[in-house]
Amino acid sequence: MVNVRIYVTYKESVFDPQGDTIKNAIHALGHDEVENVKVGKFFDVVIDPEKKDVETSVKEISEELLVNFNLETYRYEVLGGLD
Repeated sequence: MVNVRIYVTYKESVFDPQGDTIKNAIHALGHDEVENVKVGKFFDVVIDPEKKDVETSVKEISEELLVNFNLETYRYEVLGGLD
């Protein structure tokens, strides 16, 4: 088994209202050094590489279910094998 983390975030060209609200709250706390905040989500998925290739599984799951390609993009990382 392989543990994979899939990150989904807004594209650079898309306004992130939640990130902007958080940035404003951070500024209200006195942290004017913060220039930008981006909000995203991640999914931890355990994949059995003997049933299907990990990269293929991640691509299909992300593109068919997790990502709205009009607004979002994704990347992933393999966190390691599970015993």
